[in-house]
Amino acid sequence: MKRLWLLFSQVVTAALAVYFVIAAMQPQWLKRPAPDLKSVTVLEAPPSDKPVPSTQTETLRSAARQAAPAVVSIITNPDERSQQEAARRANTPRSPEQDEDMFSGVGSGVLVSAEGYILTNNHVVEDAQSIEVQLNDGRRGAATVVGTDPDTDLAVLKLDLANVPAITLGDSASLQVGDPVLAIGNPFGVGQTVTSGIVSALGRSQLGINTFENFIQTDAAINPGNSGGALVDIHGNLVGINTAIYSRTGGYMGIGFATPTSTAKHVLDSIITAGEVRRGWIGVEPSDITAEIAATFKARENEGVIITGVVQGGPAAKAGLKPGDIITSVNGTAIHNVQELLDTVAALTPGQTATFAILQHGEASTRELTPLQRPKPRAR
Repeated sequence: MKRLWLLFSQVVTAALAVYFVIAAMQPQWLKRPAPDLKSVTVLEAPPSDKPVPSTQTETLRSAARQAAPAVVSIITNPDERSQQEAARRANTPRSPEQDEDMFSGVGSGVLVSAEGYILTNNHVVEDAQSIEVQLNDGRRGAATVVGTDPDTDLAVLKLDLANVPAITLGDSASLQVGDPVLAIGNPFGVGQTVTSGIVSALGRSQLGINTFENFIQTDAAINPGNSGGALVDIHGNLVGINTAIYSRTGGYMGIGFATPTSTAKHVLDSIITAGEVRRGWIGVEPSDITAEIAATFKARENEGVIITGVVQGGPAAKAGLKPGDIITSVNGTAIHNVQELLDTVAALTPGQTATFAILQHGEASTRELTPLQRPKPRAR
């Protein structure tokens, strides 16, 4: 028995000696074979100390640098606002509504002339007792309202400062869906901010925002305080004035609207030269033609608009137009919906006779109307 135990001990000792020799000299012999797993081939970017900017990134940087100096912050009733700021800093208890008011009275604008003219939204300066403008370089100055156009929600201000930068007006008519754009403004009063996006749609109308609508839709972030700011193309040229957003929360949800420069320049020129924007008016309340209306009045759907009301003593009433009549064209320009009628009539010169093609009880005829100047809308 002792011999067997001695033999066993010698065998174990020899085995351990062999194991330690192999572990020291050839450790790979002792490793278990790896399981046969499938490999996945992926593409990995080479290591780099810093990313190389793309051409588009450089283009957007250049556009922002060119346009940003001409975009200003507008503070209405600055004295009242400074009192609110002082109260907040003094830790005076404030309600959520008062905290929200800290951002009211703050908007944006765009310097469109070295003479100090600023384009902004009418709702930014409406009912303002005083207006202060802050430039991107830190300078501040008082501004006065030259004129407003509530029908397009635009206003023109005059800044009392010298040597101010001016943005270059771009061609909004050349924009196409998918074009990159930048929105520049002062959201929530935090200071000048640049956001990027694309043109999501063109010619947006019948949104119930303004009387005359021809909006550029964009997904560039637009928030409260951005109103009146700049929408610029990749060259840094102004293509729109940021006006409104679609939102269920009051904040950005990916749908913003800007008034194109084609409209803004017309308003700017009219206000500076004539002190107001003059538009034609005939005194009717129009509605789009639905399938039911078309069947009832012997008309075609989407061809013309039906008159549902006539202003007593207005140009339409004097020309014999009545509710139920359908306007199909103005001076040879076909009318398909209410927005087209509003735009076409607005473009008429007050006091100059125009020819309206109409349908009365299914019978086609023409009427000569002399439009008046469109009355100013009531303040909101």
